[in-house]
Parts: sequence; structure tokens; C-alpha cells
Amino acid sequence: MTVTQGSASLAKMLHIMELFSEAEPVWSTTAIIEALETSRSTGYRYIKALHEAGLLEAVRNGHYTLGPRIIEMDLQMRLTDPLLLAGQGVLKDLVDRIGHSALLCTAFRDSVLCVDEYRAPLSPENRFSRGQRRPLFQGAISKIILAHLPHHRLKAIYARQQSEIENSGLGGTWSDFRTTLGKMKKDGYALTMGEFNPGVYGVAAPILTDQKTALGSVGVAWNESERRDVEVEHAVLAVKQAATTISERLMENQRR
Repeated sequence: MTVTQGSASLAKMLHIMELFSEAEPVWSTTAIIEALETSRSTGYRYIKALHEAGLLEAVRNGHYTLGPRIIEMDLQMRLTDPLLLAGQGVLKDLVDRIGHSALLCTAFRDSVLCVDEYRAPLSPENRFSRGQRRPLFQGAISKIILAHLPHHRLKAIYARQQSEIENSGLGGTWSDFRTTLGKMKKDGYALTMGEFNPGVYGVAAPILTDQKTALGSVGVAWNESERRDVEVEHAVLAVKQAATTISERLMENQRR
């Protein structure tokens, strides 16, 4: 087997992990093999390897769910992830300061993944939370990361997803897209209204590397009808300060 074939086989095996979701948490062997469009012998081999690694767990004859090794890996992430470590205490302080829920997010493929959260009292349970993904073109926490991505990556994203970018109001041309993102980058924050839930404001600021690209973002959200006491300028200042704190901690930890 060549290196290229080996990489393709590994990618196909790992694709099994992406089949599982909240809507479909259990998959049969037959369904997995059909989804992979591979031979039964190859499919069985992939499933066996993932099961032995603890990444899949048999729940009944011929049916699998995600395995216990993932729980162990999640604990390791919580204890060692540089972004989480740099953010310790910051989200709580942000909630204490401005009174509504805070999120810590990172870029993941062409999306944004929530890695930590701190809920304000009486906050709705159905808001964005750890482990959930959102599109890269909607919401303040996503847009501010997008604005700080390297030029070459933005070019590649625009080439692949031009229609989604235009539909999100970020620009109908490459020039408009760059202008919109350039303003966010200059401001140092993104402010959105009602992009996921009607009447809900979102504010986010970037967590920057020493190269001034975004590793992630800090964001808050509140419902205008429920929180008329929230001042946008106050929220923007608090979020920017939280993002700066995490950015500085990350760079300091990297120098050790």
C-alpha cells in the first residue's frame, strides 16, 4: 500500500466518527459500511480498529456508539488545552462584570467550535455550548475569527463558499468581503443582532497569536427584550479586555 493509499484509508476510517450525532447516536455495522461505500471486509476492519482503541463501543449485537476513550480524551483536553488554561477564570469574571453568559470558541475547519462557556443566572439552556459548532459566516464569535484569518486562507474560503458569504451579508465580491472584514479587524470586535435568535445581541473579540491571527474568540450574548439595562459599549469594552487577557496569557505560556 502506498503512502497516499494509506492516508486515504485512514481518512475513511476516521470518517466513521463523524457519522455519529445527537440525532443518530447509534449506528449498525451495515449502515456504517454503506455510508463509507467500502467493502464489508474493509468496513469490519475499520470498525474493529476503532472499537479496540475505545473510540467505538458496542451497545448491542452489530450496533455501535461513540466509545469511552473519547470521555478520557475530553478530560485530558480540559486539563491541558492551552486555550482553556489561558481562559481559566476569565469567562466567570466577564459574566460577573456584565451579567450575561460568555463563550470561548476556536476555529475548526470552516466553522467555529465552542470550547468553554460560563452561564449567567437564568440563562436559556439552548444557547451555544461546549462541543457545538456554528458556521464561520454567522454570529459575532465566528465573524471576528474570520476577520483575523490569514489572507491566503480567506482567499481559499472565499473561493469555496462565495454564495454563503454573500448570503451572510459579508460582501458580494472579494473586495467587499475584504472591506467588511477589514472594518471588524480595525474595530477589534464584532457586533451582531438576531443572526441566530430574534432580538439577541452578540458581541465578540479575537484571541490573537503573536502573528495577530485569531486562534479563537470570546463572546457574550443577551436578549434585548429581557436585558434592556445592558449597554453595548460596556459589553464591547469588557469582551475586548477578556480577549486581551487570554491572548496575553497564551503568549506568556508559550514563552515558558
